[in-house]
Amino acid sequence: MSAPVLAGRLGRAGPRREGRERIRRLILLTTALAVVGVGVVACGGGSEPAAGAAASTQATAGPVTGEAASPRSGATRPGASEAGAAGAGTAAPGLRIVVTGLAAPWDVAFLPSGEALISERDSGRIIRLPAGGGRATEVARLPGVVHRGESGLLGLAVSPSFATDRLVYAYYTSATDNRIVRFRLSGDRAEAPTPILTGLADAAVHNGGRIRFGPDGLLYAGVGDAGVRSRAQDRSSLNGKILRMRPDGGVPPGNPFPSSLVYSLGHRNVQGLAWDSAGRLWASEFGQDRLDEINLIVPGGNYGWPGVEGTGDTDGGRLRNPLATWTTAEASPSGIAIRGDTLYVAALRGQRLWELDLAGTAVRGRPRALFTGELGRLRAAVAAPDGSVWLLTNNTDGRGAPKPGDDRIVALR
Repeated sequence: MSAPVLAGRLGRAGPRREGRERIRRLILLTTALAVVGVGVVACGGGSEPAAGAAASTQATAGPVTGEAASPRSGATRPGASEAGAAGAGTAAPGLRIVVTGLAAPWDVAFLPSGEALISERDSGRIIRLPAGGGRATEVARLPGVVHRGESGLLGLAVSPSFATDRLVYAYYTSATDNRIVRFRLSGDRAEAPTPILTGLADAAVHNGGRIRFGPDGLLYAGVGDAGVRSRAQDRSSLNGKILRMRPDGGVPPGNPFPSSLVYSLGHRNVQGLAWDSAGRLWASEFGQDRLDEINLIVPGGNYGWPGVEGTGDTDGGRLRNPLATWTTAEASPSGIAIRGDTLYVAALRGQRLWELDLAGTAVRGRPRALFTGELGRLRAAVAAPDGSVWLLTNNTDGRGAPKPGDDRIVALR
């Protein structure tokens, strides 16, 4: 009932009755408007609660076993479509749409030409996007990729010597393991991949998967515990670790443990790796059901999982605490990127981009949330050659609420 109709009826009541009636109807009207307001929020854009008490309540409501589903998850996933041209659709202020129509994209790696290679988790496809924009085309479909849950084709990396060796690296799940392979890419032709590391335990959750070449020319990999917590503290296991290896997969000199690829341990599920201007390695970490983390990685460092989640007892200095944490409802952090002194963290369940100010080996001030609920689930943040930061949405991964044009890549200028 509208306010004008209520006012008209109230005008025909006697003075005393009119007062009582007005109060009663105003109470009813206020209650009705409150109910309508709640309905609009509940049916709205599918964003997580704002940071604070509401988010903390949701984060501790039950165990989070993987890349927790965002609100309105379970929406029908559209079929894989051809990637659209850059500039399709509209973007929030400060963002530029790079490409649309992707199917669960997981990572981006740039060629020296400025062209981008994009991995699609479920299909096993690697597609190439022209440097100047245009339609993305498939250049490879890796054989033997198996997708279940969070597994499939995950991270990509381009050899620092690509101009001469033409090598591209990929981390993916096979029928028997997680593995890292490399293949030569010549024009539009990709040669058969060659494994450089096999036998990493796989599961439907906690596969890690981000690979990056560091400033030292060596390949680093975030490897999850694949659902078995004890692996993170077992130095004989490569799971629950950050690994450091030669481009051929061998153990490089200078690793903290003799004859081992292990660079750091005590990790649950690392999906973000990035270096700052001083060559320091930073990583994102999925928490279980309390706190997600940003860590500064040191050789041989032990980051506490499964004994510690978030900040805790360092056991006499044996364990290292994170430099930033969030509730799992606010983040569930995947890929990260560093531009200048700013670290960007792509949040899946949190459906936002976190921005942190770095001050040497510390984080200065409080992290800031950008684009909350505007883009949906964010899988990765990747520094692009033009100085922008590319953000990959993951609304078609089976846990999001796809919008027209999803999934997409947008550039933060």
